[in-house]
Amino acid sequence: MKTDPWHDYYARRAREERYPARSVYKLKEIQKRFGVLKIGTRVLDLGCCPGSWLLFTSQVVRNRGLVVGVDTTPLTIQLPSNVRFVQHNVVAWNESFIENVGTNFQTVLSDMAPSTTGSKFVDAQKSIQLCESALAISARVLRPGGALVCKIFHGSDLKGYSDMGRKCFGRVVHIKPKSSRKASKEIYIVGLGKI
Repeated sequence: MKTDPWHDYYARRAREERYPARSVYKLKEIQKRFGVLKIGTRVLDLGCCPGSWLLFTSQVVRNRGLVVGVDTTPLTIQLPSNVRFVQHNVVAWNESFIENVGTNFQTVLSDMAPSTTGSKFVDAQKSIQLCESALAISARVLRPGGALVCKIFHGSDLKGYSDMGRKCFGRVVHIKPKSSRKASKEIYIVGLGKI
């Protein structure tokens, strides 16, 4: 029997609140705990499709702020006036990508996930590759004191990635939001106080 993707408390709530995906509640929980988003700041959202994090972030930073979303997949939602979209492969980023998205961001968000293969090892490796790109981009575009929120699949490289993060941020914490599905191997690494 096929399960209905909307047959879940957070999925139903997302539909009622007009968010494209339930993932918005993960970011809301992270925001409540760590305050990574602030009014009037610049935020870069990597892997932004289908757009729930973009919409929530645009509400938090308000009209004085700017949210730049990046994804390989075009967005189908109507974007608020303080949101800009760039279609690009984050793994293949270069200096022209940085020039296009800009710098001086207060926060970088990454809810990126690889297309899963069913192999835990392969999926964890693909996840790490996305996370390493998010960390490298953060090193280029975040201003001092900035924050990174990055989804990662729990695997053998989690400690190594956290250690890399500690070279860039004053504090690195792990969180699995309550709104994450119980069976999910995802956790979020939050880097605070970019050095």
